[in-house]
Amino acid sequence: MPIDDTLILVPARMSSTRLPGKPLADVGGRPMIVEVARRSAAAGIGRVVVATDDEGVRAAVAAAGFDVVMTRADHPSGSDRIFEALNVVDPDRRARHVVNVQGDLPTIDPALIRASLALLDDPLVDIGTLAAQIVVEAERTNPNVVKAVGSPITPRRLRALYFTRATAPYGEGPLYHHIGLYAYRRAALERFVGLPPSALEQREKLEQLRALEAGMRIDVAVVDTVPLGVDTPHDLEKARAMLAREEGKS
Repeated sequence: MPIDDTLILVPARMSSTRLPGKPLADVGGRPMIVEVARRSAAAGIGRVVVATDDEGVRAAVAAAGFDVVMTRADHPSGSDRIFEALNVVDPDRRARHVVNVQGDLPTIDPALIRASLALLDDPLVDIGTLAAQIVVEAERTNPNVVKAVGSPITPRRLRALYFTRATAPYGEGPLYHHIGLYAYRRAALERFVGLPPSALEQREKLEQLRALEAGMRIDVAVVDTVPLGVDTPHDLEKARAMLAREEGKS
């Protein structure tokens, strides 16, 4: 895909209750949101823009040399935030693909970002996302670990049928830990944010079910690892340790 066809948008909010000021938390000597922007840029698939409602985040991102756009503070979801940002930074509609990288993934491998976009090689796919096989037994029954349920297309690709906090599917075989990173066709993102919340979305508290209930196709790339999402002080310390190890190897 041509590089100017794709925008990587990184939403960042300061309202985390478990880790106040999360986007500006120091990881590896720089704010977390800047580290995510750096890794997004390293994917080499398109322009990176951070979307935020906080002036401190805007200043930190701009000081690091990345594009940043201010968005409304009252968005109900990250998808709504990136849609507003998309229309601000690309009013001429040159970008046909949008990758949504969460701003709390400071250790994400750029290859995972590329893998999500690659799923749009099939013109029938509306949204691409990621999952990794669950190897920790406790995660199989943990409702905080969202499971991707799908029909195998290849050994490393599923067509999503459902996402759930339950242990599914039943029976022998692998379970897949969903990773909340999405590549959208622009038209699919426009359609998605225009839909009302769906019944299963509200029941499971999983936004991606809105797309499935509306008949949109989501494909899933099966990857080897789940990137660390930073939600708590303990997660932050783990991220700092992981980045220190990376730095030690370089």
